[in-house]
Amino acid sequence: MSSPEPSATPEDGADALSAVLIEVLAADSGVAAAEARRTRALARAGHVALREMAGQRASSRMAELAMREVASELAAATHLSDRTVQAQISRAMVLTDHLPVTLDAWEAGQLSRMHVHAIMDAATAVPVERRAEFDLLAVATAEGLSPGRLRSRLAMLAERVQPTTLTERHRAGRASRGVRVVAGENGMSDLIATLPTVLAVAVHDRLTQQARAIIDARDDRPATAETDARGGGDGPILSAVDGPAASPAVPVEPDTRTMDHVRADVLADLLLTAAPDADPTRADDGAGTLGAIRARVQVVVPALTMLRPGSENVNPAELVGHGPIDADTARRLAQTTRVPWDRVITHPVTGAVLHTDTYQRTTAIDRYLRARDRHCRWPGCTVPAIRCEIDHNHDWARGGPTDVCNLSCFCPRHHTQKQFTRWRVRQLDGGVMEFTSPTGRVYTDSPQPYPPGVRFTEAPAESPPRPLPPPVEHDPAPF
Repeated sequence: MSSPEPSATPEDGADALSAVLIEVLAADSGVAAAEARRTRALARAGHVALREMAGQRASSRMAELAMREVASELAAATHLSDRTVQAQISRAMVLTDHLPVTLDAWEAGQLSRMHVHAIMDAATAVPVERRAEFDLLAVATAEGLSPGRLRSRLAMLAERVQPTTLTERHRAGRASRGVRVVAGENGMSDLIATLPTVLAVAVHDRLTQQARAIIDARDDRPATAETDARGGGDGPILSAVDGPAASPAVPVEPDTRTMDHVRADVLADLLLTAAPDADPTRADDGAGTLGAIRARVQVVVPALTMLRPGSENVNPAELVGHGPIDADTARRLAQTTRVPWDRVITHPVTGAVLHTDTYQRTTAIDRYLRARDRHCRWPGCTVPAIRCEIDHNHDWARGGPTDVCNLSCFCPRHHTQKQFTRWRVRQLDGGVMEFTSPTGRVYTDSPQPYPPGVRFTEAPAESPPRPLPPPVEHDPAPF
């Protein structure tokens, strides 16, 4: 949420930036209105195609040809392909027919195209008869959120309006798991694995940790012919020749692989050899520390989901940063993991975090902050809290306390931005973060509340009161 006018006197040079910001916001509003009007026009074109086939023998082929005919007309006039226009017409019809509230908010400039696309993508998993309810909830939820944060909220909303439980749909979805190769160009191919979300995120997380360890070791080690080349490059392993005739060390090609490159190489090593050979931490007497690296994921499991599986759609378990997971998976994680679980005590009505504890001795403040913040607190950022750094909002060196009221989670990118730019950050009551931009505008970011433990429902209509019985006459007292 942002204030419409600067709340503080802008610093030197901020007036020009403020003027640009106002112009950008006005342009965004105009673009949103124009895009919404175009969407309505495309939907009308789709309905024209449907009316053209009225009275004819209904078939999927006839409907396709009618739509293609209209799309080709628009494509020729706008210099686009008819396939592109036909896809746009289909999406426009979904938006106008099933998500009218979203379309109205877009036209009013309350939503951007990215927000609308996020709502439409989430709505595809919602049954048609429940999309009107989802439409209202989605628009109300989108206020003040970036598209990235909105997507995770929408995934949870979509679960609440589903007629079946996530566990039932996950069991059916597991039938689609598999691995396939898609041929590419230049001798390259895509290896695609369709897995349950928890496993897919865990695989990517472990590869990232191993790749980071390799890159860190690479940067700390000089590249010579005597260096074990397991940790870098795609060429053969080089070694110095033993004995007095050994040639001097010859520099080898430096390892310049990116994080994506190393992730891909480690994945191939793990799958082909069952151990990461590209491990610069080993000492030739066995596997190095890369093999000991395990994935880290952050999962929020409401107690009611554990105790009442039938109510999981109301408060679904969540893989933070990725969306809901089924109750069976959450329950198995709770039963088998050796990592201690955080018990998060929340307010029964607002869902705000009140306290965290665990039987294991850990850093209590860090556990509380990651439970409260869930992700980087910079407006719009979705990096999970377990990937973030804990920052003193008021510097410790300048007297800031090491307490939850002065600490929050920031990803490395935004931690650096807070320290070395003119943005100012302070924490208000309840963990609310207040950001002041170089132009003096104020933005706030509030912790995402957990679902309330108590839900209020409308009381049933009371039956009319029964009439009082007629008074009973008694003989007068004898005194």
